[in-house]
Amino acid sequence: MRKENIVKNLLFALVLLLSFNVSVIAGESEGKVNTKSKVKEYIDHHLQDSYDFTFYSDGETGEHFGFSLPIILIHDGFKVFSSSKFNHETTVAEVDGNFYKAYHGKIFITDEAGTITKDENGKVTNEKPLDFSITKNVFSMLLASIILLLMFTKLAKSYKKGAIPTGFGRVLEPLVIYVRDDIAIPNIGAKKHRKFMGFLLTVFFFIWVLNLMGMTPLGVNVTGNIAVTACLALFTYLITQFSANKDYWKHIFWMPGVPVLMKIVLIPIELLGTLTKPFALMVRLFANITAGHVVIMSLIAMIFIGKNIAVDAPISIFLTLFISVIELLVAFLQAYIFTMLSALFIGLAVEEHEHH
Repeated sequence: MRKENIVKNLLFALVLLLSFNVSVIAGESEGKVNTKSKVKEYIDHHLQDSYDFTFYSDGETGEHFGFSLPIILIHDGFKVFSSSKFNHETTVAEVDGNFYKAYHGKIFITDEAGTITKDENGKVTNEKPLDFSITKNVFSMLLASIILLLMFTKLAKSYKKGAIPTGFGRVLEPLVIYVRDDIAIPNIGAKKHRKFMGFLLTVFFFIWVLNLMGMTPLGVNVTGNIAVTACLALFTYLITQFSANKDYWKHIFWMPGVPVLMKIVLIPIELLGTLTKPFALMVRLFANITAGHVVIMSLIAMIFIGKNIAVDAPISIFLTLFISVIELLVAFLQAYIFTMLSALFIGLAVEEHEHH
């Protein structure tokens, strides 16, 4: 019965999320998202980072429902103000006599009229201030970090009461053991895995929580942002290189048992190989999460661009629910793959080779 209740609750939650997404697209322009170009524009907007959260927009009045985030700029001093001053990129923000314009997700220095100048290639030539704003993606990562901190603090405290955790710790402990026994130890080794467990656990749960948040009405696409996945892959790369032993570097710069001329040829190839591994991590996570968001939003959009809504709507809803269930699996799978490959790369770098 418990399994049946879990499945029922999961399906109910997916239906609610689907209903919300449908209402968002419908409300975005009150039935005007009915062409392929409009749908593409809406999906592009959904995938991009922004300076505020918008849950719903009224197409008739142009009113947006959500909340603004803080803008933090360094230009003629330290500037802090609310993103509501931009009014969703429709107005110019005046702060201490300076004027700023949000244009296509970036902030530019402008004049009172909000003039944006472009060169012959269409590139904006306005000067940009140093931007340290709390964007939607940054807010989501901070929220995910707080969630992880609370989760694992509670898990650690539960062990003070006994060897078996209580409450939510009972859910977390099997996952922690899974990362240790099925990811860290097989790839790094029983003797050296403990040193890297903190990183592997952080990466696994951080990516998983962000992926799940991307399926909520918050509408975040953090792991579908190439800058975020590049940063995560960079951490794996740095940890791998700085943890590598002499055998690892020897097999890169002077492979044993290989003719000298061949060694010289293989050195740049081996060096390039150290970069292709984190690059694969970066692209894999970015591409899979972005593809999931695009597919779901495109399926929902079928309701509004189809000519026969009585036929298109049921098909669209069924397919979207089906893909959403798969996306729940993908959310976990991508966290697992990133963590497993990170552990594999680290394991290759710290592996002790037998010399004959």
